[in-house]
Amino acid sequence: MNQEKVYTMSFAKIYPLLIAKAEKKERTKEEADAIICWLTGYNKEDIQNAIDGSVTYGDFFQNAPRLNPNRKLIKGVVCGVRVEDIKEPLMQEFRYLDKLIDELAKGKAMDKILRKPKENKDAQ
Repeated sequence: MNQEKVYTMSFAKIYPLLIAKAEKKERTKEEADAIICWLTGYNKEDIQNAIDGSVTYGDFFQNAPRLNPNRKLIKGVVCGVRVEDIKEPLMQEFRYLDKLIDELAKGKAMDKILRKPKENKDAQ
């Protein structure tokens, strides 16, 4: 699928696919929503407004209230590509979300999915 097509796809079309992936593996919509909120800074009402509106997937990320700075801690492979090596910033944001939902579907604990930087014990 070409990048421009993904950017212009409706968020309302992609969102149910993300939820279905989580629910297929016995995870919940609420957990998937928590991941989306953590990553983007949107709240649940904002997500619903994006679903109800004509927001594209690209605009969903470009207009995110606060992309979580800890998203840069997300590492690994999605669709055969390492997310940390993706050069195009918007595509990297899409793949961060894909990676987090993959981790959810694989049974990873929420506190591990929602990355937190490691604390420096010497600094305490």
